Amino acid sequence: MPKDQLQKTNRTTLVRNPKRAEYDRDVVNKIIDGTPLCHVSYIIGGRPYVTPTLQWRQGDTIYWHGSSASRFLREIIDKEVCMSITHFDGIVLARSAFHHSINYRSVTLFGEASKIDDDEKNQLLENFVETLVPGRWKTLRPMTDQEAKATTVFSMPIEEGSAKVRTGPPVDDDEDYELPIWAGVLPMSQRLHAPEPDPKNVAGLEVPKHIHDYKLK
Repeated sequence: MPKDQLQKTNRTTLVRNPKRAEYDRDVVNKIIDGTPLCHVSYIIGGRPYVTPTLQWRQGDTIYWHGSSASRFLREIIDKEVCMSITHFDGIVLARSAFHHSINYRSVTLFGEASKIDDDEKNQLLENFVETLVPGRWKTLRPMTDQEAKATTVFSMPIEEGSAKVRTGPPVDDDEDYELPIWAGVLPMSQRLHAPEPDPKNVAGLEVPKHIHDYKLK
C-alpha cells in the first residue's frame, strides 16, 4: 500500500457513486483537520452505539478522549471501532425530489482503539487543546492529577478508510433540464462569531490575543 494512500478494503470501497471516493492522505487529512467533531461507533454486548466526541490528528494517528468513568470507553479498549467525520457544505436542489442531495466532505476510518498510557496522556491532552485553539494551553491553570485520571485518551492509526466528497450542482434527468423549475445549491459553512465572555469573568479582563487571532480551518 502506498504511504500516501489509505488502505482500500471491502468495507472502505464505495459501491454507490465510487467516483466520489478518495484514498489520498492529503485529502483525508484536510477533512479530518477541518473539524474536531466526530462520531465513534462500536459494538458492546451485541448492540450498536454511536458517540459524538472531539478528535485531533497527529501525523498518521487520530486521537479522541472521554471520561475514564465511561463504561462504554472501558469496553472498547483494543477492539474494533469505526469513526466518521463530516462537513456539511450545502443543500443541492434538483428539479425532482429524487435528485435532491447535499454537498459534503466525509471520512470514515476503521481500526482498533488503543488506550494511551498515563505517561503519554498529559502531553496528548495539551496537544489536543492547542489543536483546538492554538495558544490556549499556556494561559490555563495546570491540569490536576485528578483531572488527568478522570480522562481517557484513545488512538487509532489512520490506515484503513476512505473519504467521500460531493460537490457541484444537481444532476437531473436529461428531460428535466427543460422544466421551468429553479435548481441549484444552497451553500453552507461554519461561521465564527464574536467571542462571548463568561459573565463570571474577573472584572477588567480583555479578550486574549489567541482568541482575537483564532481562525476557522
